[in-house]
Amino acid sequence: MSARFLPVLCALLALTGSAQAIVIRHDTGYAGHAARESQFPAVFWLEQRSSRKICVATLIDPRWALTAAHCVEETGLQGHIASQGEYVVQIAGTLQGIDHVVMHPDYHFRYDENNSAREVDMALLRLSEAVAMPRPVPLYRDADEQDRVATLLGWGYFGIGTTGIQHDDGRFRMAHNIVTTAAQRLRFTFDDPRLPGSAAVALEGIPGLGDSGGPALLETASGWQIAGVAVGEVASRATGETSSQTLPAQGLYGAVGIYERVSAHIGWIESVILATPENPSP
Repeated sequence: MSARFLPVLCALLALTGSAQAIVIRHDTGYAGHAARESQFPAVFWLEQRSSRKICVATLIDPRWALTAAHCVEETGLQGHIASQGEYVVQIAGTLQGIDHVVMHPDYHFRYDENNSAREVDMALLRLSEAVAMPRPVPLYRDADEQDRVATLLGWGYFGIGTTGIQHDDGRFRMAHNIVTTAAQRLRFTFDDPRLPGSAAVALEGIPGLGDSGGPALLETASGWQIAGVAVGEVASRATGETSSQTLPAQGLYGAVGIYERVSAHIGWIESVILATPENPSP
């Protein structure tokens, strides 16, 4: 498999390199990766199919949320708004309507492999009414993400680094990982703790399938801030350690999680939000 950028699809496509969901190191146990939705109330899923929760968005303003642009296409969001109006989501236990979507202007390269490196897989979702609670997650504005430990969140497929993705139970999970590259995009390498000199952190992991649009959060003196939006994975060349795996070999140690870098797009995000008429009272 070539080490080119691969989109995180919201369905398992056997011929793609789409990424897994929250996949953790094999030796830490599951309990530490369980996340409480009440701890991250501004983070929410976009679509549910049976127990599966597909794609993630983060409230960044009382009337706007940030997600991956391909999530708009791969859920029913865009079609529903076009045909029926508001698309209903649940934010912090309360139903809210999304009435408008703004795709990043550089998203049009999605299906052009020659230009995929220049694509910005990011979209803004406008709520029909401003919300008083929960508090939005501020944007991370500094350019010092390199080598910082981020918290990665999602509800998608679960697995461990030795075998890759295993099952999708719709549970909210978290992982930590170090920003190994902070360039046009942020990159997180899924390090194998068994290797000499491994940089794996205690709750090492990466997100992916079902978790597109999910945030990479950095903890600052003023609280959580969103530094990245999950969009893809560069799959590992490694081979899983079990022959019983029936899903594509994704989420193995060595994989690299790809996130759009929020600090590189502050101007676009703020221009969209500021162009919106004054928010109505919640």
